[in-house]
Amino acid sequence: MTLSRRTLLASAASALALATAPSFAQDGFPNKPVRIIVPFSAGGIVDSIARAIADKLSTRYGQPVIVENKTGAGGSIGTDFVAKSNPDGYTLLLVSPGYAVIPSLQKNVSWNPVRDFRSVAGVGVVPNIIVVHPSVAANTLPELIELAKKSSAPVTYSTAGIGTSNHLAGELLAQEAGIKLTHVPYKGQPEALNDLLAGRVSMMPLTTALALQHVKAGKLRALAVTTAKRSSAAPDLPTVAESAKLPNYDVGTWFGLVAPAKVPEPVMRKLSADVAAVLAMPDMKAKFEGMGMEFAPQSGADFDALVSSEFTRWGRVIKQAGIEPQ
Repeated sequence: MTLSRRTLLASAASALALATAPSFAQDGFPNKPVRIIVPFSAGGIVDSIARAIADKLSTRYGQPVIVENKTGAGGSIGTDFVAKSNPDGYTLLLVSPGYAVIPSLQKNVSWNPVRDFRSVAGVGVVPNIIVVHPSVAANTLPELIELAKKSSAPVTYSTAGIGTSNHLAGELLAQEAGIKLTHVPYKGQPEALNDLLAGRVSMMPLTTALALQHVKAGKLRALAVTTAKRSSAAPDLPTVAESAKLPNYDVGTWFGLVAPAKVPEPVMRKLSADVAAVLAMPDMKAKFEGMGMEFAPQSGADFDALVSSEFTRWGRVIKQAGIEPQ
């Protein structure tokens, strides 16, 4: 046998071995630590969700799954880091609504949630509750809307900052109800809540757990839930859509796990299957519901569809509100 013929046969054998070998995702992934990037500070709900998932995946993989906090620019810095990372499945991102909103609010954002990422799984939604200070002359949401229409004094609402879910909840309420609400942004939720409790602002769309804590203490009054469905934590409280007859109103703080768009398909399938198995564990449901979440895991495809819809919707709302990218 000539050398050239041996070479050809060896090449053919190598090609056949590659074609019939188990996929990388099935046989080799992961063979080193996986990172979940959280684009916010440690201790918040996004961080807590990421750590709960990481803990279970670490056990499943026999490899460390590490949570890293890369903060700044409302979440854009951490998101940009993952968008530019090696698309091998070892760097993931835990996302919340700012992921679909930031490109419409910030001028120099190079990433796009629809183009540059693929979803591994959706986790669930934390509703907001529209609460008012007890001094506000409104016991129901229709009464607050009427107050905003007739009062000479502005109806103000505090938020954790421009583009946050409570800002968008307030802006969408103003647009859908045809009223004027004055937005008062703060550096974070604690500062926004403090001024609401002090009566320096009228209203705030506040996360369920915090809202109910202060409502039960008599420090705030609850008017309506911002999601399309009532909250299991406050089943007697109507939704905005029910209470104010605004059928298109639906705002919640959703969460999911995503990866760079070019991660190989076999790796994505394995990641999605493994995260789905983790989220199906009974203690995970209890853990997330303890955070005030309506726990509702989604497939990667379903979460991609949600992100695409939210990206389009909030871009339209922001443009209509006249909010200029900074």
